[in-house]
Amino acid sequence: MIAFIFPGQGAQAVGMGRALADRFPVCRATFDEADRALGESLSSIIFDGPAETLTLTEHAQPAILTASVAAWRLLDERGLRPSFVAGHSLGEYSAHVAAGTLAFGDAVRLVRNRGRYMQEAVPVGEGAMSAILGLDEGGVAQACLEGAQGEVVSPANLNAPGQIVIAGTAAAVARAGECAKALGARRVIPLKVSAPFHCALMKSAQDRLAPELRAVSACDPRVPIVANVDAEPRTTVAGCIEALIAQVSSPVRWEECVKRLASEGVTTYVEVGPGTVLSGLVKKIARDATVINLQTPDDLAALDAAVSSHT
Repeated sequence: MIAFIFPGQGAQAVGMGRALADRFPVCRATFDEADRALGESLSSIIFDGPAETLTLTEHAQPAILTASVAAWRLLDERGLRPSFVAGHSLGEYSAHVAAGTLAFGDAVRLVRNRGRYMQEAVPVGEGAMSAILGLDEGGVAQACLEGAQGEVVSPANLNAPGQIVIAGTAAAVARAGECAKALGARRVIPLKVSAPFHCALMKSAQDRLAPELRAVSACDPRVPIVANVDAEPRTTVAGCIEALIAQVSSPVRWEECVKRLASEGVTTYVEVGPGTVLSGLVKKIARDATVINLQTPDDLAALDAAVSSHT
């Protein structure tokens, strides 16, 4: 059984998707459609940079979505259909386009606004995120409790065993990091992010995005989407939309999402879009899984071979 998984913010790279767009008309059309939906040339930022512009949250989110959907449309055109889909944070929107919940043009506009609202929720420099390595969920929660001292800090991405990202105010994240080391964390790595995603500081962004998500024209998904907020498969449009709303200020439970997919019988995971971050995480969570990437034309042969051996 195959699942498509879609990357989140941080996967962006100047030039991503260009090789697919140059070779496959369906991919090129996706980038053109994104430009029309936004009324600006997102594709030129994706293909030519500069990296500083692409990395801005309001550009990075629609850019990764577009590169991911371009790759997915190629798979769809070739007749490869998943039994489940999931995405990490922003990637959940790509998953919803692949599942037919959201039209691509609507999704591009939604995630551009999502990026803006998240960026504007906390002044630059006031929030932070750090990766805690080598400490379990209970230990990280304890570190956040001790480090908070009346400020916000909490687990934001539960990515894989021993790999949890925390988010909150800069001072509280720093204190929680020191507490985590005292509790036995192997390493604490401050992340280069422009905002503290997936924590209570994002509530204003969630409140701004919620009416837009509830107003968008959406459909029941064709295949179940395992949601970040609780790792439960969503099969109705109402459930999908509410999960996307809650996701803004809730932790991404990626380890649980992969475990849920595995429990449903998924054995092959195709990371659709830029980067290989999710592939690495899946290998840590479901060690026997087959993991494949699609981000360039060169990946197609390995993909075809893996899929044919699992059908």
